[in-house]
Amino acid sequence: MVAKKLSAPNVTKTRLLDATEALFIKYGYDAVLLRQITERAQVNLAAVNYHFGDKDSLMTALLMQRLGPLNEQRLELLAKCEAQADGPLDCETLLGVLFAPAMGLERSGDGDESRSFIRFLGRVYSDTSPFIQEYLKAHYQPVFERFFNAFALALPDLPRNEVGLRLQFALKAISGVIAGTELRFLMQAMSLGRPATDAEVMTKLISLVSAAIHAPLQDHKAELALERVLQTQRSIRQHAVPVTTKLAGK
Repeated sequence: MVAKKLSAPNVTKTRLLDATEALFIKYGYDAVLLRQITERAQVNLAAVNYHFGDKDSLMTALLMQRLGPLNEQRLELLAKCEAQADGPLDCETLLGVLFAPAMGLERSGDGDESRSFIRFLGRVYSDTSPFIQEYLKAHYQPVFERFFNAFALALPDLPRNEVGLRLQFALKAISGVIAGTELRFLMQAMSLGRPATDAEVMTKLISLVSAAIHAPLQDHKAELALERVLQTQRSIRQHAVPVTTKLAGK
């Protein structure tokens, strides 16, 4: 079967979206300029105005294109896993449900490193841009609430605000790791160079994050250890000789 060729307008839109994705992954939303996008896509600024309107609309189109299918797969997988279970799903399973679809979409890509879906997802979760944060708040809220309720059932002894905090931590922690690492390098590092399956890589990441999710609310031993570190730091600062004083004494 012969692949259908894209029309000229569709080619331009695709080039703009691909360029935006690659630059967003590398620099973050606020640091990317429209001029950089058009130069990478090899189109003029009028093409952005014609197809999308502005930078925010271009990024919104990219987020919808990339994250829409992911969220649909997450919700479908969560529903099926819950239907197969005898009771509430545990945290490890829920974390797997969150990230297994992302790894599946990564595998279905064309191999172009500049379009790594895993890195794109990691950047989305870790980007501090108000625009990205507002988009996630508006479009991820139903998905987050669905998973929040599932995590609340898995962690019945935790207050609901603590469950939300730990779920956010889990997303940020795993995404922070994958944001700057190509999946194949991550897999090699975790498997000490030998071939590793998606399940092995995910299990390693999830086991680390899951331990934090299950941590006790108050760890007095950890608090005491941290207080000793802070006291030592304050002592060092109090006895440190300012650089200007050292220079004056020469």
